[in-house]
Amino acid sequence: MRNRRSTARAGDRPVARGLRGRGERGGSRQQARTEATRKKLLAAAEKIFARSGYEAARLEDIATAAGYTRGAFYANFDSKEDIFFALLEAWITEKIRSLASLLTRLDDREARVSALRQHYLEMAYDRRMVLLSLEYKLFAVRHPEAHARIRMRQERLKECGAEILKLVSGSRSHAGISNRAAATALGGLSHSLLLERLVNPGSVSDKEIRILLGLFFDGLIAAKD
Repeated sequence: MRNRRSTARAGDRPVARGLRGRGERGGSRQQARTEATRKKLLAAAEKIFARSGYEAARLEDIATAAGYTRGAFYANFDSKEDIFFALLEAWITEKIRSLASLLTRLDDREARVSALRQHYLEMAYDRRMVLLSLEYKLFAVRHPEAHARIRMRQERLKECGAEILKLVSGSRSHAGISNRAAATALGGLSHSLLLERLVNPGSVSDKEIRILLGLFFDGLIAAKD
């Protein structure tokens, strides 16, 4: 009897391991599907928020644009505000990661300045990013209870901008201008010029935007040397 029980237990072990393996693989596949669904919903939300604004955006529009149902939306996000903040977090994380990765690969200061300058000029033509940034600011103004959450997340972006300017300039501040203030001014001017261009294309040309942003960037970097 003892031998039969021992044999049975010994035979059970490979089966148990197999079941665990299938469970782990199943869980991994489910996690991958969930992540893929969230990414599609976030990409759709980015388009809808930039197109319609936060207040006018509807959950149904986001779900439909992603190819899912309203139920699939609620399986991944609690509300429109929830996906709005998730999008902000993903956006900030990606901006920080990509820019930091670009600059840390460059050892030469001039190369870093050139890469950052190019990034700054290109940023002014990212229509969706500018409109989303405006939506977050308007949301913070219109919803005071959420202002702290918006500010907390944007603080990460501002601190990153300050650290990147420090990496390029080699100092925290010069000529009375902190890296934080400089990063804020660079973003503010590029967004404002693009908004002006969107509202009234005849107010400033693409060439003039590039010249203005280049002059402003070069002036700040020069002031920090």
